[in-house]
Amino acid sequence: MDRFTNRRRTLIKAGLGASLTPLFPAAAGAQAAWPAKPIRMLIGFPPGSSPDVLGRAIVQPLQDALGQSVVIENRPGASGSVAAEATVKAPADGYTILVTAGSTISINPLINTLTYDPFKDLTPVAALARLNLFLVVRSELPPKNVKEFVAWLKASPGKFSYGTPGSGSSPHIAGEMFKSKAGVFAVHVPYRGSAPALQDLLGAHLDYNFDPGIAFAHVRSGKLRMIAVATMERSSLFPDVPTLDESGFKGFDAGTTHAVYAPSGTPADIVATAIMRRTSWPGSTARSTASLACLPCGR
Repeated sequence: MDRFTNRRRTLIKAGLGASLTPLFPAAAGAQAAWPAKPIRMLIGFPPGSSPDVLGRAIVQPLQDALGQSVVIENRPGASGSVAAEATVKAPADGYTILVTAGSTISINPLINTLTYDPFKDLTPVAALARLNLFLVVRSELPPKNVKEFVAWLKASPGKFSYGTPGSGSSPHIAGEMFKSKAGVFAVHVPYRGSAPALQDLLGAHLDYNFDPGIAFAHVRSGKLRMIAVATMERSSLFPDVPTLDESGFKGFDAGTTHAVYAPSGTPADIVATAIMRRTSWPGSTARSTASLACLPCGR
């Protein structure tokens, strides 16, 4: 486990906590022929999810810089592991990249049996943004704040449910952390992405979610009520909503970093070329990170 933990920390430091600075120095004599055909971008979650929003934000600048099409393929399932496995199996030739959540790399191996080792079989390319999570409930439900929410859950153990993008996802971890710290029980319902979980929350099939920033329009319209931020700082978009840390759950931080990966063995000069040519990434992701109330990773 110590060896596994050390590898996990190394990868997170290199790929998830890193800025958009190149991870590799530009190699002399980089392969001039690359890219000679379209590049596949596999996204581990469905359209409308936060990895999807951020992945789509960098498509145009990549196409402009590289002079080739970047084709998106959403491969949702198993908290990003379906897309990760497909990336691992792809040729390490620079024509397949993966955009996924940090939990795909750091959490899935701890709770699921995988056919690949993300620490050996994937190469970190660049971090895109650190995502916040937001505790939202249906507006017709009684709780107006965290204290009332906890009391409401305790009054009917097991009666209420929350949805997530899948087992092992950051919202799932946040949900279980909250249940443990609050001493409550609610049913976890895994989906193939955050968007379908949100739809079922709006349809009254769920009672609350730890949302990764895609429910804001429904909060503003009054269909949902945001009662807490699940990271250490309040959101500038909802400055009056307290953090869970402020609400008695000291140190509660369930944020995650979305990042880009390539199959292990992808030539370092190709990876460096791709990243060094993406000078417009921070600008292109600015609108997306603002809409999700997440923090873009700097250069």
